[in-house]
Order: sequence, then structure tokens, then C-alpha cells
Amino acid sequence: MGIFKRIRDISSAAINDVIDKAEDPVKMVSQYIRDMEDDIAEAEIAVAKQIAVEKKLKHQAEEAQEMVDKRMEQAKKALASGNEDLARRALEDKKEHEQKAEDFRTQYENAKSNADNLRAQLKEMKDEFEKMKNRKDTLVARAETAKAQKKINQTMSGFGKGSGVKGFDRMNDKVMQMEAEAEASGELKKSNRSLDDELDALGSSDVDDELAALKAELNKDTK
Repeated sequence: MGIFKRIRDISSAAINDVIDKAEDPVKMVSQYIRDMEDDIAEAEIAVAKQIAVEKKLKHQAEEAQEMVDKRMEQAKKALASGNEDLARRALEDKKEHEQKAEDFRTQYENAKSNADNLRAQLKEMKDEFEKMKNRKDTLVARAETAKAQKKINQTMSGFGKGSGVKGFDRMNDKVMQMEAEAEASGELKKSNRSLDDELDALGSSDVDDELAALKAELNKDTK
């Protein structure tokens, strides 16, 4: 059946090859799982129909055999009662049901064989599907790790060349320029200090010392 072949093709494919393709492996693997689920559901319907055919043929073969047994008993009773003509007709009808029973049994055996094969294939598909589901989590984790590693490698290869780093360097130069300008301004201000500024800078202790010296000098002159 096409359904079973398709599922076998999907389940036997090396899903890891998806990583080497342009598609997102996480999305593709998830899609494969969904496709397999849909195909298995469709296969289950097909198998159920085949099993129904098997059961129907078995029932028809049993009914035909029951008629064979029934006509035989009726032929015996008719003959025992002296009605040979009725016994003959019962035996003729028995022959027809024997042929039907044989045909139904042959069809039933074929249907049962087909149904058994389909059951086995369906079980194989489901087993393979479970393996794929178990592999999915591992494969997705590997894909995510690979993507993260690739992103980090790309970032590191360009680190130091980006606009952020260049901007940082530019601001560093600007701060250094500001610091230099501030230092130069301070030196310039210091060189332009007035006499009053210098006197003010002496502080109260220097004034007291000088005042004391002047008093001493005056006392010396008056003597």
C-alpha cells in the first residue's frame, strides 16, 4: 500500500540530514512527526477496513456451512419420512451452500492473511514512530545548541569591529579630551591670580605672624 511505503520512507530517512539543509531543522522534524501521525491514522483506517472484510467473509463462510449442515439434516428427515424427492432437493441445495462455504473460506483466508500483514506493518510503523519521537527531543536540543554556537562564533568573530565598540572608543577619547581641557583651564587660572587672591590665600595664620613682626619692629624703634 502507498500509505505504508510513505511511512517507511519517512521513518527510515536520516532526519539528521535536515540540519545540513536550509530548512529550520526544529520545524522540519516537528513537521515530519506530524506527517507520520497523519499517515499512521490513515493507515489505521485502512487496516480497520481490511479487518472488517476479514470478519465479514468469516461470518459468511460460517453461515454457508451452517446451511450445509442444516440441509443435510433436512435431507435425512425427508428420506426417513419416505419423501425422496424432497430429500434430493435438500441435498442439491446443500451442494450449492458447500460451494459458497468453500469460496467464502478461501476469500476469508486471503483476507486474514492480508489483514495480518497489515497489522504487522502498522505495528512496525508505530514502533518506528516512537523511536522518531524519542530522537526528536535529542535532535532538537542538538539543533538549538548548534544554532547558539554558530551565533556566538559569528558574534565573537566580529567583536571589536562593531559600532558599539567603536562608539565606546570614541567616547573614551572624548572624555580624555575633556580631562585635558579641564587640567589646562586650571593651570591658566592659577597663572592669572591677582595680588588680592594671593593675599586671601595666605590665610589668617600668616597675617597674625606678620602683624606680630610689625609690632616687634615698632617697639624696637621707640626704645
